[in-house]
Amino acid sequence: MPHFERYIGIDYSGAETADSSRKGLRVYMAEGSGTSEQVLLPNPPQWFWTRGGLAEWLCKELSAGTPTIVGIDHGFSFPLAYFEKYRLSSDWEDFLVDFHHHWPTDAPHTYVCFIREEPSGRGLKRTGERSWLRLTERWTPTAKSVFVFGVQGEVGTSTHAGLPWLLYLRKKCRRPLHFWLFDGWEVPVGKSVVAEVYPARCQAVPWSVCLRQVTASACLRWPFCPSTMSNSTSSPSLSVLYPSD
Repeated sequence: MPHFERYIGIDYSGAETADSSRKGLRVYMAEGSGTSEQVLLPNPPQWFWTRGGLAEWLCKELSAGTPTIVGIDHGFSFPLAYFEKYRLSSDWEDFLVDFHHHWPTDAPHTYVCFIREEPSGRGLKRTGERSWLRLTERWTPTAKSVFVFGVQGEVGTSTHAGLPWLLYLRKKCRRPLHFWLFDGWEVPVGKSVVAEVYPARCQAVPWSVCLRQVTASACLRWPFCPSTMSNSTSSPSLSVLYPSD
């Protein structure tokens, strides 16, 4: 019997603000063994998703009780060196709360670059080196540090924009979610999962296809099932990025 009844893949975007309609923010969903379909905005007139609107939609969908796996392509945590530098607890929720205090990128009219560059240096009180990598990023040749900004393929902006919304989902969903692997390797039957994915490991389509659509759809192809939720961090099939060293 399948562990999940529904699969959602999200190609994230950290551009502009949390209430900006972004073409780069794409959502695909499949139910059961069906094919994936793009999820369009439930309430136009905006053409594309906003980060805030997406978080609210996810919260509503995941509160309904259908066992669902959600794959999102931004970092869910930082390298161990970050925790050591700021003497932070290893508790993931404590990390999210502390990060949100310094990087409130879910606030209206707030760009990631505003916090990075503001004179008060608020963002500088919680940042890291471009060379800092998490464990799996060390053996994934194309992976970039979550502290790299402003280059092709960087995930720093989307990670810093997306982390506050993970805290939102954790706090607001009526049904507790399992944020894999921070809540444990094994997922209780019937529980929905939110996980970081690396869609570049899953893409095998012509370049003529819209890259944003490919990335969101590729998030659904990761073989996320109970058999892959082992206690091994060395499996080359894992496309989730392990949170620290």
